[in-house]
Amino acid sequence: MPLRFGRLLVAGLLAGLIAGLIAGTFAYFAGEPRIDAAIAIEEQNTLGHGEAGGGEELVSRGTQKNVGLILATSLYGIAMGGFLATGYTLLRRRLRTGSDTRAAIGLAAAALTGIVLVPFVKYPPNPPAVGDPATIDQRTTSYLAVLVLGLVAVWAGVLAARTQTHEWRRATAGLLGFVVVVAIAYLLLPAVDEVPGTFPAVLLWKFRIASLGTQVVLWTVLGLAFAALLHRLATSTGPATAEPGTRAAA
Repeated sequence: MPLRFGRLLVAGLLAGLIAGLIAGTFAYFAGEPRIDAAIAIEEQNTLGHGEAGGGEELVSRGTQKNVGLILATSLYGIAMGGFLATGYTLLRRRLRTGSDTRAAIGLAAAALTGIVLVPFVKYPPNPPAVGDPATIDQRTTSYLAVLVLGLVAVWAGVLAARTQTHEWRRATAGLLGFVVVVAIAYLLLPAVDEVPGTFPAVLLWKFRIASLGTQVVLWTVLGLAFAALLHRLATSTGPATAEPGTRAAA
């Protein structure tokens, strides 16, 4: 009998928790020092304009950067693990590979590309002290739009690759299909550049690299952990009862 969705979902959620914890640890060391520096700049700018501080914080900065960070990345990882497990369940039969390991890692790589890399190039994340609060709705809408179009671009690349038979032609067609959709998305969506000229370029660059690194760590660990759990499930189920399309390669 095939692996049930419930077991696949639990595997995805567990893999997401593992990925979230590891990504949160990476973010703590790579990203939090940059956020602290950006907050200091923001506070200086506020005092420089003669504005009063934001008042007493509901949650202290220390709690935010320790418990809050790990909790946030863990919850995000769990959500993305559920997303990956659902995608695996729906698309497994369509993937042209007999290896569950390759299928799981391939889906995680596709999600990283569509959900993270495509939006990152168009709308890279900004630290505190960067961005106009008045445009937050527009920026949120544009970001969600490019995220959806990033997934569409990945799917377009897959469909284009399947129109060809030779390996190099498949790779070329897939890349072209992906690039065309991404280029159209970038042209249609508005540009956003709200970085003050006085903000340190090195700090901005390091913050963005740390943010991207956190996502890369999360999706890499998520794909590997989910593949390992799939192999464990298939092994425990046994070759006599596991569906051929859902067995992991040895």
